[in-house]
Amino acid sequence: MIRSSSKSLSSSRLAVLAVGTFVLGVDGLVLAGLLPAVAQDLHVSLAQAGQLTTTFALTYAISSPLIATATGRLDRRVVLGGGMVVFLLGMVGQALGPTYAVVLAGRILAALGAAGFQANAYAVVGFLSAPERRARSLAVVGAGSSLATVIGVPIGALVGQHLGWRAALWLITGGAVVAAALCLALPGVRLPVASLRERIRILGTPSVLLLLCGTALQLVPQFAVISYIAPIIGAQGQTATSAVVALVVFGVAFFTGNRLVGHLADRWGALRVITVGLTVSALALVALWIVRLSLVPAIAALAVLGLVASFQVTPQQTRVFAAGGAAATVALGLNGSMIYVGSGGGAALGGGVITVAGVGFVPLVAAGMALVALAFLWAFAPERRQVLDHRVDTVRR
Repeated sequence: MIRSSSKSLSSSRLAVLAVGTFVLGVDGLVLAGLLPAVAQDLHVSLAQAGQLTTTFALTYAISSPLIATATGRLDRRVVLGGGMVVFLLGMVGQALGPTYAVVLAGRILAALGAAGFQANAYAVVGFLSAPERRARSLAVVGAGSSLATVIGVPIGALVGQHLGWRAALWLITGGAVVAAALCLALPGVRLPVASLRERIRILGTPSVLLLLCGTALQLVPQFAVISYIAPIIGAQGQTATSAVVALVVFGVAFFTGNRLVGHLADRWGALRVITVGLTVSALALVALWIVRLSLVPAIAALAVLGLVASFQVTPQQTRVFAAGGAAATVALGLNGSMIYVGSGGGAALGGGVITVAGVGFVPLVAAGMALVALAFLWAFAPERRQVLDHRVDTVRR
């Protein structure tokens, strides 16, 4: 078993994992700018095309702990490389798929590969890093996903709009080939094995279970909107280029917020940062609904939404880690699955609203969901209960 060393966690090896998370990050959002073209080419409704995102997210969420358990005794380098290979095969299936069913099957296969790679990437870094460098190492790998929102997603959407949505998928496939090849440069490492029973057992801890549910709820509002950003902008009578502009603005704002959230959480505490994020998200979404007929104000609202969108992830991870106790790493793995439950749930919610009421109402419903998530956060916050218990003990004394 290989433990942390400067050699095993060199910058080049961290960069290999960051390349992988970058590729997966681009794939996770690029379809949001191409949904109208996908729906037209596959002869399905806009809502059905959006469910490709939902299917990917739910497949990832369900398969991640199962794959982690089934491959627990294998060398992580094999699992990382194998996961990326499965992902790229799924992307090939989507790029070549003549029908919606085939593309959907490719989406499921790609999600299985993504679950094999991404969860293990963070586990390897967490296990091999020295404690004093763990946060920085995780930040390097996580930067791949952040950069995907700023650079990869807009480029992918632009390629898709000018060369076709399948060309964008081929671009992602090429990136996956590079990432899979780079996995050969990683050191061999075997991690401690946790059984499926151990992974499920932690769900019996009420505080952890409630936090995991909160993770999903907090991400539903932003993904309900970002999954359908092209039709939302298109409903305002703008050109397809507006979707790319919106993705760029959202991505830059998200990246900026991601740089700030760690410092804010250290100063204010995770609960306050999440509260601010959900409150501002609700206001930004209402503003987006009100100004949906004007491109510049709408994109300004998306910028605000992007800035606070990152306030939900990192602070929530610290809360889950603290509640997980001795099983903190398992709890974090389950939290990763719930992130995809939230993104898939958001895409499903947006699709349902489009079917029932039209695309213009998606931001308004998403704002309502942000308030629901905020109410859930404060109703079941372990930190709030600790404060109340402290006050009761003080009164009794």
